[in-house]
Amino acid sequence: MSKTLHNGLEILELLTQHKYGLTITEIADGIGVHRTVADRLVRTLDAHRLCRRTENKRILLGSGLVSLASAVEQDLRELARPVLEELAETVEATAHLAVREGEDAVRALMVIEPRNSRAHVGFDAGQVDPINRGSAGLAMLAALPPREGERPEVTRARERGFAVTSGEVTHSVTGISAAVPNRRPSDLVSIGLSVFDSSDEQKLGEAVMAAARRLGALLLR
Repeated sequence: MSKTLHNGLEILELLTQHKYGLTITEIADGIGVHRTVADRLVRTLDAHRLCRRTENKRILLGSGLVSLASAVEQDLRELARPVLEELAETVEATAHLAVREGEDAVRALMVIEPRNSRAHVGFDAGQVDPINRGSAGLAMLAALPPREGERPEVTRARERGFAVTSGEVTHSVTGISAAVPNRRPSDLVSIGLSVFDSSDEQKLGEAVMAAARRLGALLLR
């Protein structure tokens, strides 16, 4: 493994956690290298537009990441966008697409906000959460064969066709997700909603399942 490349990638991962940026000293402390090493790494990343320096010498993520990210799962994102947009507008809630990342995590690949809702849940695509926390991950686990010791919520999701969690990813927010059918365990995908009011849980769950089936049909074409 290239230590230099590893350290550079660690800087990018560190910056994703600090929306207002970090100083060179903070970056050096964050990845455990000398300040001069951190400065050299940042200069290299800056040359490729993967990070940038502000006037007050703080380091932020750069615009070059946008072009890299746009190619990630491009086919899936293109097919999922109209499905998510329709779901978000129909139920007037934030809709999201999540993918399995490795064995133990899920990543939000796309987030669509409703245009006409007075209130919605805002979070960024790219957010990573443990697969056993939050409705997106539990919906994926429910798409797999039962495992000894699995959470009761996973078992319940397998019975209902959708997973529900409250306050596990975002405080006071309920997540309702369903796995996209006919996906391999390593390629699991879920569609979900983030809502403040889950009083009509069954109706929201049915809407999520319908969206997941629609995307599944599109992926099989």
